[in-house]
Amino acid sequence: MDKVVERFIRYAKEFTTSDPESKTCPSTERQMVFMKKLEAELKEIGLAEVELDENGYLMATVPSNGNDSGPVVGFIAHVDTSPDFSGENVQPQIIEKYDGNTIHLKNGVDIDPVEFPEIMKYKGQEIITADGTTLLGADDKAGVAEIVTAAEMLLNSKKIKHGKIRIGFTPDEEIGRGADKFDVKKFGADFAYTLDGGEIGELEFENFNAAGAKITIQGRSVHPGFAKNKMINALLVAYKIISMLPPTQRPEHTEKYEGFYHLMSLNGNVEKAEMQYIIRDHDAPKFEEKKRLLKEIVQLINLELGRELVHLDMKDQYYNMRQKIEPVPHVVEIAKGAMKKAGVAPNIKAIRGGTDGARLSYEGLPCPNVFAGGHNFHGPFEFIPIPSMKKAVEVILNIAELTVLR
Repeated sequence: MDKVVERFIRYAKEFTTSDPESKTCPSTERQMVFMKKLEAELKEIGLAEVELDENGYLMATVPSNGNDSGPVVGFIAHVDTSPDFSGENVQPQIIEKYDGNTIHLKNGVDIDPVEFPEIMKYKGQEIITADGTTLLGADDKAGVAEIVTAAEMLLNSKKIKHGKIRIGFTPDEEIGRGADKFDVKKFGADFAYTLDGGEIGELEFENFNAAGAKITIQGRSVHPGFAKNKMINALLVAYKIISMLPPTQRPEHTEKYEGFYHLMSLNGNVEKAEMQYIIRDHDAPKFEEKKRLLKEIVQLINLELGRELVHLDMKDQYYNMRQKIEPVPHVVEIAKGAMKKAGVAPNIKAIRGGTDGARLSYEGLPCPNVFAGGHNFHGPFEFIPIPSMKKAVEVILNIAELTVLR
């Protein structure tokens, strides 16, 4: 079980940040470099059917040692880290027996219990953080380490009876492309679990409906001294769009089942500007209403300008997996039973985000999300308690066993 810590630290040091601007798959060559190392490790520990394809998707098998006629269960995690913060030269460090005080890292980064009160749940435990200059990458290197560790334990265990188990690792989940080229048929599982959740106990089978929107604004640049009735400032048009969207429906003002519009970027000048939005809501009708409002705002501004200078390119990204999971409730019940067997209280909640499992569920592979144990993803305040990682491994082992017993 201690191998999960060694693996996670080793994996976290690998630079695997994905790139939303890239058109390749995987979006960065560095992900493929890590996948090749992971491929070699899976072969070394004795997994069967280890295969890495040209798109950076890695799959392998833990052969059955029990009931060959039962369902095939899968476990999935992603190797890329978020481009929201630096993932290069990650230096993990272990805080021994966390004492409840502020953890001081480099660059003035403080994990303060006042600002991050959840850390007090882990007082007395060993906690892994980065050094303050990068994110840690527990999203989702922790999930990768937990799956590999559990797979090795299952290979070497005669006590735990299990059927055929498939494991899969994906690139580019953080930029919404993790399931783009995932071959569900080749994976061959009846159902699966992503190990991509947060704190210990999380079990999720519903997520946001999601869309991405690119807004391009063509302005008109004229010398400001002679600009009256001539200049069209693209940046001010962008500001008007921002002001017309409901301010209470921004991420910083929402929680639980509340959706939002999130301005990801705004670049440009007087002549031209470009905005990137993401739109999220758990409720399908509210999701459609949010998209409709943005379309109407763009139409209204073009009407006011007297010409079509604002262009909206909006695409759906993924949908709420709940409607695909509810018809197969045993998939959730197995995970709940596995947590209880490990002494972990299941905390069923909706994901305020998405996982590969959301899209895979719509492709015929029911795929709830299970905790990997980390907190404060995508930034320098990230941390993960070591006992939570070990419990995640235990949950994987229990799922494998309970799938056969079902």
